[in-house]
Amino acid sequence: MNGPPAQAAMVPDAVLRIEGLATHFFTKQGVVRAIDGVDLQVARGEIVGLVGESGSGKTMVALSALGLVDAPGKIVAGKVVFEGQDLVSLTQAQLRHLRGSRICMVFQDPLTTLSPTMRVGRQMANVIHAHRSLSRAHVRSVCRDALARLGIPSPEERLEAYPHQLSGGMRQRVCIAMAMLNEPALIIADEPTTALDVTTQAQILQEVRNLRDQTGTAFIWITHDLAVVSELADRIFVMYAGQIVETGRADRVLESPSHPYSKGLLGSLPSNNRQARRLPQIPGSAPRQGEVGEGCKFRPRCRRSSQRCAVTPELRTHGGDGSMVRCFHPVEDSPRIEVR
Repeated sequence: MNGPPAQAAMVPDAVLRIEGLATHFFTKQGVVRAIDGVDLQVARGEIVGLVGESGSGKTMVALSALGLVDAPGKIVAGKVVFEGQDLVSLTQAQLRHLRGSRICMVFQDPLTTLSPTMRVGRQMANVIHAHRSLSRAHVRSVCRDALARLGIPSPEERLEAYPHQLSGGMRQRVCIAMAMLNEPALIIADEPTTALDVTTQAQILQEVRNLRDQTGTAFIWITHDLAVVSELADRIFVMYAGQIVETGRADRVLESPSHPYSKGLLGSLPSNNRQARRLPQIPGSAPRQGEVGEGCKFRPRCRRSSQRCAVTPELRTHGGDGSMVRCFHPVEDSPRIEVR
Protein backbone atom coordinates (compact mmCIF):
# COMPACT_ATOMS: atom_id res chain seq x y z
CA MET A 1 0.00 0.00 0.00
CA ASN A 2 1.19 3.52 -0.76
CA GLY A 3 1.47 6.00 2.05
CA PRO A 4 0.32 9.62 2.05
CA PRO A 5 1.82 12.22 -0.28
CA ALA A 6 5.12 13.46 1.04
CA GLN A 7 8.33 15.15 0.13
CA ALA A 8 11.52 13.15 -0.29
CA ALA A 9 12.20 11.18 2.87
CA MET A 10 13.86 13.31 5.52
CA VAL A 11 17.60 12.79 5.58
CA PRO A 12 19.46 13.57 8.80
CA ASP A 13 22.34 16.03 8.48
CA ALA A 14 21.37 16.99 4.91
CA VAL A 15 23.93 19.22 3.19
CA LEU A 16 21.47 19.93 0.35
CA ARG A 17 17.69 19.97 0.47
CA ILE A 18 15.70 20.70 -2.69
CA GLU A 19 12.01 21.26 -2.07
CA GLY A 20 9.36 21.68 -4.77
CA LEU A 21 11.85 23.00 -7.34
CA ALA A 22 10.22 24.16 -10.58
CA THR A 23 12.15 25.66 -13.50
CA HIS A 24 10.20 26.88 -16.53
CA PHE A 25 11.28 28.28 -19.88
CA PHE A 26 9.10 31.04 -21.30
CA THR A 27 9.25 30.79 -25.09
CA LYS A 28 7.20 32.14 -27.99
CA GLN A 29 5.68 28.68 -28.34
CA GLY A 30 4.58 28.63 -24.71
CA VAL A 31 5.83 27.65 -21.27
CA VAL A 32 8.15 24.64 -21.06
CA ARG A 33 8.17 22.96 -17.64
CA ALA A 34 11.73 21.63 -17.65
CA ILE A 35 11.62 20.92 -13.90
CA ASP A 36 8.19 20.39 -12.39
CA GLY A 37 8.30 20.04 -8.62
CA VAL A 38 11.50 18.18 -7.67
CA ASP A 39 12.28 17.12 -4.09
CA LEU A 40 15.78 15.81 -3.37
CA GLN A 41 18.03 15.56 -0.33
CA VAL A 42 21.71 14.71 0.07
CA ALA A 43 23.34 13.89 3.40
CA ARG A 44 26.92 14.81 4.25
CA GLY A 45 29.30 12.25 2.82
CA GLU A 46 26.56 10.59 0.76
CA ILE A 47 26.68 9.71 -2.95
CA VAL A 48 23.30 10.17 -4.61
CA GLY A 49 22.61 8.91 -8.12
CA LEU A 50 20.26 10.98 -10.31
CA VAL A 51 19.25 8.81 -13.26
CA GLY A 52 16.90 8.95 -16.24
CA GLU A 53 16.78 9.22 -20.01
CA SER A 54 18.28 12.13 -21.90
CA GLY A 55 15.93 15.08 -21.62
CA SER A 56 14.43 13.98 -18.31
CA GLY A 57 15.72 17.11 -16.56
CA LYS A 58 18.72 15.77 -14.64
CA THR A 59 21.18 18.44 -15.73
CA MET A 60 18.58 21.19 -15.34
CA VAL A 61 18.20 20.23 -11.67
CA ALA A 62 21.94 20.80 -11.21
CA LEU A 63 21.98 24.08 -13.13
CA SER A 64 18.95 25.33 -11.20
CA ALA A 65 20.54 24.43 -7.86
CA LEU A 66 23.69 26.36 -8.78
CA GLY A 67 21.87 29.39 -10.17
CA LEU A 68 23.13 28.77 -13.71
CA VAL A 69 19.82 28.84 -15.58
CA ASP A 70 19.94 31.37 -18.41
CA ALA A 71 17.00 33.28 -19.91
CA PRO A 72 14.36 32.47 -20.98
CA GLY A 73 14.58 29.95 -18.14
CA LYS A 74 13.55 30.89 -14.62
CA ILE A 75 13.07 29.18 -11.27
CA VAL A 76 9.39 29.81 -10.56
CA ALA A 77 8.94 27.84 -7.33
CA GLY A 78 10.75 25.87 -4.66
CA LYS A 79 13.79 26.07 -2.42
CA VAL A 80 17.40 24.93 -2.75
CA VAL A 81 18.69 24.90 0.83
CA PHE A 82 22.45 24.35 0.99
CA GLU A 83 24.09 24.37 4.41
CA GLY A 84 21.14 26.33 5.78
CA GLN A 85 21.01 28.94 2.99
CA ASP A 86 18.30 29.09 0.33
CA LEU A 87 20.35 29.49 -2.86
CA VAL A 88 17.30 30.64 -4.83
CA SER A 89 17.18 33.84 -2.76
CA LEU A 90 20.91 34.69 -3.12
CA THR A 91 22.38 37.24 -5.51
CA GLN A 92 24.73 36.17 -8.31
CA ALA A 93 27.67 37.60 -6.35
CA GLN A 94 26.76 35.48 -3.33
CA LEU A 95 26.35 32.41 -5.54
CA ARG A 96 29.76 32.95 -7.13
CA HIS A 97 31.29 32.97 -3.66
CA LEU A 98 29.79 29.54 -2.95
CA ARG A 99 30.44 28.01 -6.36
CA GLY A 100 33.95 26.60 -6.51
CA SER A 101 34.36 26.69 -2.74
CA ARG A 102 31.49 25.00 -0.88
CA ILE A 103 29.67 23.54 -3.87
CA CYS A 104 31.18 22.56 -7.24
CA MET A 105 30.14 21.00 -10.53
CA VAL A 106 32.04 18.64 -12.83
CA PHE A 107 30.79 18.62 -16.41
CA GLN A 108 30.67 15.77 -18.92
CA ASP A 109 33.25 17.29 -21.26
CA PRO A 110 36.37 18.44 -19.40
CA LEU A 111 37.32 20.70 -22.31
CA THR A 112 34.34 22.92 -21.40
CA THR A 113 36.03 23.49 -18.02
CA LEU A 114 39.72 23.58 -18.95
CA SER A 115 41.21 26.42 -20.98
CA PRO A 116 43.35 25.14 -23.86
CA THR A 117 45.75 28.10 -23.54
CA MET A 118 46.70 27.69 -19.88
CA ARG A 119 48.80 25.10 -18.12
CA VAL A 120 46.96 22.78 -15.75
CA GLY A 121 48.81 24.08 -12.71
CA ARG A 122 47.86 27.69 -13.39
CA GLN A 123 44.20 26.81 -13.89
CA MET A 124 44.13 24.89 -10.63
CA ALA A 125 45.90 27.72 -8.82
CA ASN A 126 43.29 30.20 -10.07
CA VAL A 127 40.55 28.12 -8.44
CA ILE A 128 42.30 28.37 -5.07
CA HIS A 129 43.18 32.06 -5.38
CA ALA A 130 39.53 32.91 -6.14
CA HIS A 131 38.52 31.79 -2.65
CA ARG A 132 41.62 31.58 -0.43
CA SER A 133 44.81 33.56 0.21
CA LEU A 134 47.72 31.13 0.19
CA SER A 135 51.37 31.43 -0.72
CA ARG A 136 52.49 30.33 -4.18
CA ALA A 137 54.43 27.39 -2.73
CA HIS A 138 51.45 26.27 -0.65
CA VAL A 139 49.13 26.49 -3.65
CA ARG A 140 51.56 24.44 -5.72
CA SER A 141 51.66 21.78 -3.02
CA VAL A 142 47.86 21.65 -2.71
CA CYS A 143 47.45 21.26 -6.49
CA ARG A 144 50.11 18.57 -6.72
CA ASP A 145 48.58 16.60 -3.85
CA ALA A 146 45.10 16.88 -5.40
CA LEU A 147 46.32 15.33 -8.66
CA ALA A 148 48.16 12.57 -6.79
CA ARG A 149 45.02 11.79 -4.77
CA LEU A 150 43.14 11.23 -8.05
CA GLY A 151 45.71 8.67 -9.17
CA ILE A 152 47.47 10.89 -11.71
CA PRO A 153 51.09 9.73 -12.18
CA SER A 154 53.92 12.28 -12.04
CA PRO A 155 51.64 15.05 -10.72
CA GLU A 156 54.44 17.63 -10.69
CA GLU A 157 54.92 17.18 -14.44
CA ARG A 158 51.17 17.28 -15.13
CA LEU A 159 50.95 20.73 -13.54
CA GLU A 160 53.14 22.00 -16.39
CA ALA A 161 51.08 20.29 -19.12
CA TYR A 162 48.39 21.81 -21.32
CA PRO A 163 44.99 20.04 -21.45
CA HIS A 164 45.56 18.77 -25.00
CA GLN A 165 48.64 16.91 -23.79
CA LEU A 166 46.54 14.76 -21.43
CA SER A 167 44.27 11.82 -22.22
CA GLY A 168 40.49 12.14 -21.85
CA GLY A 169 40.50 10.17 -18.61
CA MET A 170 43.32 12.25 -17.19
CA ARG A 171 41.59 15.52 -18.12
CA GLN A 172 38.48 14.34 -16.29
CA ARG A 173 40.60 13.47 -13.25
CA VAL A 174 42.03 16.99 -13.36
CA CYS A 175 38.50 18.45 -13.35
CA ILE A 176 37.52 16.35 -10.33
CA ALA A 177 40.76 17.36 -8.60
CA MET A 178 39.97 21.03 -9.29
CA ALA A 179 36.52 20.57 -7.77
CA MET A 180 38.13 19.14 -4.63
CA LEU A 181 40.75 21.91 -4.18
CA ASN A 182 38.73 24.01 -1.74
CA GLU A 183 37.31 21.00 0.12
CA PRO A 184 33.66 21.55 -0.88
CA ALA A 185 30.74 20.04 0.98
CA LEU A 186 29.06 18.95 -2.26
CA ILE A 187 30.15 18.09 -5.80
CA ILE A 188 27.60 17.68 -8.60
CA ALA A 189 29.03 15.48 -11.36
CA ASP A 190 27.14 15.55 -14.68
CA GLU A 191 27.89 12.36 -16.64
CA PRO A 192 31.65 12.78 -16.07
CA THR A 193 32.63 9.26 -17.19
CA THR A 194 30.27 8.76 -20.15
CA ALA A 195 32.91 9.25 -22.86
CA LEU A 196 35.60 7.17 -21.13
CA ASP A 197 36.53 3.54 -21.63
CA VAL A 198 35.34 1.00 -19.08
CA THR A 199 38.70 0.59 -17.35
CA THR A 200 39.24 4.33 -16.89
CA GLN A 201 35.64 4.71 -15.77
CA ALA A 202 36.07 2.06 -13.08
CA GLN A 203 39.27 3.70 -11.84
CA ILE A 204 37.60 7.10 -11.50
CA LEU A 205 34.60 5.64 -9.68
CA GLN A 206 36.93 3.98 -7.18
CA GLU A 207 38.82 7.25 -6.71
CA VAL A 208 35.54 9.10 -6.10
CA ARG A 209 34.58 6.60 -3.41
CA ASN A 210 37.99 7.03 -1.79
CA LEU A 211 37.62 10.82 -1.87
CA ARG A 212 34.22 10.62 -0.24
CA ASP A 213 35.58 8.37 2.51
CA GLN A 214 38.64 10.57 3.10
CA THR A 215 37.04 14.02 2.94
CA GLY A 216 33.34 13.54 3.71
CA THR A 217 32.36 15.38 0.52
CA ALA A 218 28.88 14.51 -0.76
CA PHE A 219 28.21 13.82 -4.44
CA ILE A 220 25.24 14.04 -6.78
CA TRP A 221 26.17 11.75 -9.67
CA ILE A 222 24.05 12.48 -12.75
CA THR A 223 23.96 9.67 -15.29
CA HIS A 224 21.82 7.52 -17.54
CA ASP A 225 24.11 4.53 -16.90
CA LEU A 226 22.52 2.32 -14.25
CA ALA A 227 25.62 0.14 -14.03
CA VAL A 228 27.59 3.17 -12.85
CA VAL A 229 25.18 4.09 -10.06
CA SER A 230 24.99 0.45 -8.98
CA GLU A 231 28.73 0.63 -8.25
CA LEU A 232 28.76 4.10 -6.72
CA ALA A 233 25.51 5.43 -5.23
CA ASP A 234 24.08 5.07 -1.73
CA ARG A 235 20.63 6.27 -2.83
CA ILE A 236 19.02 6.77 -6.22
CA PHE A 237 16.53 9.30 -7.59
CA VAL A 238 14.88 8.29 -10.88
CA MET A 239 13.71 11.21 -13.06
CA TYR A 240 11.17 11.28 -15.85
CA ALA A 241 9.87 14.36 -17.69
CA GLY A 242 11.06 16.82 -15.06
CA GLN A 243 9.85 14.91 -11.99
CA ILE A 244 11.25 12.41 -9.51
CA VAL A 245 9.25 9.21 -10.05
CA GLU A 246 11.07 6.93 -7.61
CA THR A 247 13.69 7.17 -4.89
CA GLY A 248 15.20 4.86 -2.32
CA ARG A 249 18.31 2.96 -1.34
CA ALA A 250 20.36 2.08 -4.39
CA ASP A 251 20.18 -1.67 -3.82
CA ARG A 252 16.39 -1.59 -3.37
CA VAL A 253 15.67 0.56 -6.43
CA LEU A 254 18.00 -1.44 -8.67
CA GLU A 255 16.99 -4.89 -7.46
CA SER A 256 13.23 -4.36 -6.96
CA PRO A 257 12.05 -1.20 -8.75
CA SER A 258 8.51 -0.05 -7.94
CA HIS A 259 7.78 2.46 -10.70
CA PRO A 260 6.97 0.99 -14.15
CA TYR A 261 9.48 3.40 -15.71
CA SER A 262 12.29 2.28 -13.40
CA LYS A 263 11.45 -1.35 -14.11
CA GLY A 264 11.47 -0.66 -17.85
CA LEU A 265 14.90 0.97 -17.67
CA LEU A 266 16.38 -1.97 -15.79
CA GLY A 267 14.67 -4.54 -17.98
CA SER A 268 16.24 -3.05 -21.12
CA LEU A 269 19.82 -3.56 -19.92
CA PRO A 270 21.72 -6.08 -22.08
CA SER A 271 23.45 -7.46 -18.96
CA ASN A 272 20.07 -8.71 -17.70
CA ASN A 273 19.36 -10.64 -20.89
CA ARG A 274 21.07 -13.92 -20.07
CA GLN A 275 18.99 -16.04 -22.49
CA ALA A 276 19.78 -13.84 -25.50
CA ARG A 277 16.13 -12.96 -26.02
CA ARG A 278 14.89 -9.77 -27.63
CA LEU A 279 15.35 -6.94 -25.14
CA PRO A 280 12.09 -5.53 -23.77
CA GLN A 281 11.48 -1.87 -24.59
CA ILE A 282 9.46 0.90 -23.02
CA PRO A 283 6.77 1.72 -25.62
CA GLY A 284 6.91 5.12 -27.29
CA SER A 285 9.43 7.78 -26.44
CA ALA A 286 9.99 10.38 -23.75
CA PRO A 287 7.77 13.46 -24.20
CA ARG A 288 9.30 16.54 -25.74
CA GLN A 289 9.66 19.55 -23.53
CA GLY A 290 6.37 21.45 -23.54
CA GLU A 291 4.32 18.51 -24.82
CA VAL A 292 3.43 16.92 -21.48
CA GLY A 293 -0.32 16.60 -20.93
CA GLU A 294 -2.33 16.40 -17.74
CA GLY A 295 -2.12 13.48 -15.33
CA CYS A 296 0.76 11.05 -14.93
CA LYS A 297 3.54 12.00 -17.35
CA PHE A 298 4.43 8.36 -17.94
CA ARG A 299 0.82 7.39 -18.69
CA PRO A 300 1.11 7.30 -22.54
CA ARG A 301 3.92 4.70 -22.30
CA CYS A 302 2.70 2.69 -19.31
CA ARG A 303 1.07 -0.74 -19.65
CA ARG A 304 -0.34 -0.43 -16.12
CA SER A 305 -2.16 2.88 -16.62
CA SER A 306 -5.84 3.33 -15.84
CA GLN A 307 -8.40 6.13 -15.76
CA ARG A 308 -7.07 7.05 -12.33
CA CYS A 309 -3.81 8.09 -13.98
CA ALA A 310 -5.55 11.07 -15.59
CA VAL A 311 -4.81 12.77 -12.25
CA THR A 312 -1.19 13.65 -11.49
CA PRO A 313 0.11 11.26 -8.79
CA GLU A 314 2.07 12.56 -5.82
CA LEU A 315 5.40 11.18 -4.61
CA ARG A 316 4.33 8.78 -1.84
CA THR A 317 6.06 6.53 0.63
CA HIS A 318 6.17 2.94 -0.52
CA GLY A 319 7.22 0.10 1.77
CA GLY A 320 8.86 0.44 5.14
CA ASP A 321 12.40 1.36 4.09
CA GLY A 322 11.89 5.03 3.21
CA SER A 323 11.41 4.38 -0.50
CA MET A 324 9.05 6.64 -2.43
CA VAL A 325 7.23 6.27 -5.75
CA ARG A 326 5.07 8.55 -7.92
CA CYS A 327 2.56 6.01 -9.18
CA PHE A 328 -1.00 4.83 -8.55
CA HIS A 329 -0.10 1.29 -9.70
CA PRO A 330 3.43 0.53 -8.44
CA VAL A 331 5.04 -2.77 -9.32
CA GLU A 332 4.53 -5.09 -6.37
CA ASP A 333 6.85 -7.97 -5.54
CA SER A 334 9.13 -7.16 -8.45
CA PRO A 335 11.65 -9.98 -8.99
CA ARG A 336 15.24 -9.25 -8.07
CA ILE A 337 17.27 -7.71 -10.89
CA GLU A 338 21.04 -7.89 -11.08
CA VAL A 339 22.74 -4.86 -12.62
CA ARG A 340 26.22 -5.45 -13.99
